[in-house]
Amino acid sequence: MLDLEDQKQHASKWFSDLQQQIIDALESIEADAENDQYPSTPGKFQKSTWERPGGGGGTMAILEGRVFEKAGVNVSTVWGEFSEQFRSQIPGAEEDPNFWASGISLVFHPRNPHVPIVHMNTRFIVTSKSWFGGGADLTPVFPNGEDTKMFHGTFQKACDKHDSDYHAKFKKWCDEYFYLPHRKEMRGVGGIFYDYVNTENWENDFAFTQDVGRAFLEVYPLIARRHMDESWTESDRRAQLKKRGRYVEFNLLYDRGTLFGLKTDGNIEAILMSLPPVAEWPAPEVA
Repeated sequence: MLDLEDQKQHASKWFSDLQQQIIDALESIEADAENDQYPSTPGKFQKSTWERPGGGGGTMAILEGRVFEKAGVNVSTVWGEFSEQFRSQIPGAEEDPNFWASGISLVFHPRNPHVPIVHMNTRFIVTSKSWFGGGADLTPVFPNGEDTKMFHGTFQKACDKHDSDYHAKFKKWCDEYFYLPHRKEMRGVGGIFYDYVNTENWENDFAFTQDVGRAFLEVYPLIARRHMDESWTESDRRAQLKKRGRYVEFNLLYDRGTLFGLKTDGNIEAILMSLPPVAEWPAPEVA
């Protein structure tokens, strides 16, 4: 059984390794695109590091490419004390305000409206308690039944390796979490969302979180490659910009990761990298 410091080291290293694997996968997609509506030069990720004044920091990797108009894959490992007003919202923080957190977070905004927006994150958090959290969800502009089935099926396979109850529970949690109450609509077609996973077997819980990352690497590049060379119209593009507007609304109004980053003095650019480069809020129809 690893002690807590070894657990932290193993988790943070995995998140960094996964970041590079995802970067490699996206740059390969950028290189292989053939649609004549794309800019000619494949994009490459640009990395920048940042330090948190209260302790720790991270690496932000941003791609502005031809298949992916904007893609961000960020890793961070931070520590310090929660603010007094935030402690009651975090398990174990009221007893002791000190925390340690490490994780990976990504959002991809494709240029082609037929390639879905996607989000994934996994994290390990330590207060006077410790747990894993994370998930992944797909937000297509034009939902495709085959893509949705593949996405859910891949994450169900990852869940079922560890607990037969995980997928149903985490899929339901995702549907409830990624919901815009003011619009009365889901953000996308769902996926999984989990938090506070601690079965008292750290190795198994860590293996599950690793399998979530591997599932993303398995399924999303396949979906992106399936659609990246399809043509699109100006009407398709306008629909995409409207869907991106919904994405902005959720992330700024409801997303817990955004709140956690802001409340712990994280890097503002890394926290807001999930926002698309261009979005649109069409004027409401007037009767």
